[in-house]
Amino acid sequence: MAAAAAATAAAKGNGGGGGRAGAGDASGTRKKKGPGPLATAYLVIYNVVMTAGWLVIAVGLVRAYLAKGSYHSLYYSIEKPLKFFQTGALLEILHCAIGIVPSSVVLTSFQVMSRVFLIWAVTHSVKEVQSEDSVLLFVIAWTITEIIRYSFYTFSLLNHLPYLIKWARYTLFIVLYPMGVSGELLTIYAALPFVRQAGLYSISLPNKYNFSFDYYAFLILIMISYIPIFPQLYFHMIHQRRKILSHTEEHKKFE
Repeated sequence: MAAAAAATAAAKGNGGGGGRAGAGDASGTRKKKGPGPLATAYLVIYNVVMTAGWLVIAVGLVRAYLAKGSYHSLYYSIEKPLKFFQTGALLEILHCAIGIVPSSVVLTSFQVMSRVFLIWAVTHSVKEVQSEDSVLLFVIAWTITEIIRYSFYTFSLLNHLPYLIKWARYTLFIVLYPMGVSGELLTIYAALPFVRQAGLYSISLPNKYNFSFDYYAFLILIMISYIPIFPQLYFHMIHQRRKILSHTEEHKKFE
């Protein structure tokens, strides 16, 4: 769900649904009006900070691996910055709501909240899964994706986008998206028995509100939702990659 949401941003021809925190990609023939000077300055600072934050997470993973000599349980070494910077992405919903980023508030909310949900409502809430290798799988996929994404937005806002970053944004998802989805699904699956045993976040009848909620069943429904979402978005992203990178190559020929 979280990787699928991130993929939705990558699938947009402008490099992130109008820019989940950044400027549009000049991938089309028609250029869209960008944010004003003050908004642009703020967005550049925001994207630089977020790029640096995910770089901190990447460095933390490498340092922990070198220190331990093992990739097991590396989550604990980057838990705090991961929670901080992924939760910080909630600002991107505000960016859309106030109009400094021309993207759908609903779509952006889905994109951001799906990851925040996985971090807080699954990984944080079910301590037993934090040592699972599947967590490291989606953390690595997210980290590489976000470093590229925020760098992409920063350079786009400055109207100086290196081709390498553009290529990486529209190419590495081929591996990172399935990798992230696999990690997310395996992590939710690993959490299921603990959620069921503890009755986590579940509400049973009878109660004064005459309302029940089964968090265990809810997580299963989330896992099932990946089945229609993953192939649709993945192949759409492949199509967008051909369209955007081929346009770049054509543009180079005319220069």
